[in-house]
Amino acid sequence: MDGALDALRKEFVGLRTGRASAALLDSIMVEAYGQAMPLTQVGTVTVPDPRMLAVQVWDKSMVGAVEKAIRNSGLGLNPSPDGQLVRVPLPPLSEERRKELTKIAGKYSEQGKIAVRNVRRDGMETLKKMEKDGDLSQDEMHVWSDKIQTLTDSHIKTIDEITVQKEEEIMQV
Repeated sequence: MDGALDALRKEFVGLRTGRASAALLDSIMVEAYGQAMPLTQVGTVTVPDPRMLAVQVWDKSMVGAVEKAIRNSGLGLNPSPDGQLVRVPLPPLSEERRKELTKIAGKYSEQGKIAVRNVRRDGMETLKKMEKDGDLSQDEMHVWSDKIQTLTDSHIKTIDEITVQKEEEIMQV
């Protein structure tokens, strides 16, 4: 369940909120040397100013692939190459784009909740199997299933809280 929370936090870092963050490009995969590689393995991402990202590509032949990957990432960014440097200006977010990003945050949140519920389901199935095999009494099973449900509820609540925070951050002008 903690893994689902960590994954959600990483997804949220990739949602831009109006100011540049090097983590914005972390999820981008570049077609390099015949396989997909994370952008961070073909170049260094820096933040020269609040509205600009810069990617220093290590191999000059990869500049076009990096530019294409950023353009096709669905983040609404328009990179421009400058030698081995790819500049990525961040346009100000429109109200429409902010609302779109909050919907995306909601989707990420729902995926996190589904992952937590899947962990709960697996835990409950394990308990039932242990009870059936005689490794666990009915009373112990009820105690453990209550603990699993409590953990699930607390993780879902945490997901809701960080989603609300992220949505407020996105909608802030």
